[in-house]
Amino acid sequence: MLLPNAKPGTSKENKTGAWRTFVPEVDNEKCIKCGKCQMFCPEGCIRGLEAQKMEDKTPPKINLDYCKGCGICAAECPVKAIAMKQEEK
Repeated sequence: MLLPNAKPGTSKENKTGAWRTFVPEVDNEKCIKCGKCQMFCPEGCIRGLEAQKMEDKTPPKINLDYCKGCGICAAECPVKAIAMKQEEK
């Protein structure tokens, strides 16, 4: 049975971040740009670490339109550069 409001589409059309209660906050001073947060993010909403050379990498950017606030990125960060903060709406 299909739900009346459910529509097919791509994940770009189905933004998932509206219902989260926590958001990841990156401490750019602590971040070592290892890419683990990007690798483990189940939504693929972390970018900025694609460069091949370390000096070309930028600190991670998190697209909050798709971030569910699950905290996996914070849990996987080896230097604890990501903290989950209560979202203010």
